[in-house]
Amino acid sequence: MDSVTLAWALAQSAGSRAAVLASAYTGGVTRVTFEGRTVEYRSLDELGRAIAALYGAENTAARRPGVTFAQFSRLG
Repeated sequence: MDSVTLAWALAQSAGSRAAVLASAYTGGVTRVTFEGRTVEYRSLDELGRAIAALYGAENTAARRPGVTFAQFSRLG
């Protein structure tokens, strides 16, 4: 997994889905319980992909280019 993605997940507030997944990933655990639901990932690689998907979903807006409209006129 990308170190930037893992760092982002670990920096999320305690108890958030990303933080819980990152904690499991760094602990080498593939069974995660969050909000009363338990998910068993097949591998740490699959768990890493789940974290990457959360990262992508949370940071989509940051990657979108901004659009600015400018209009000029010469008054004369």
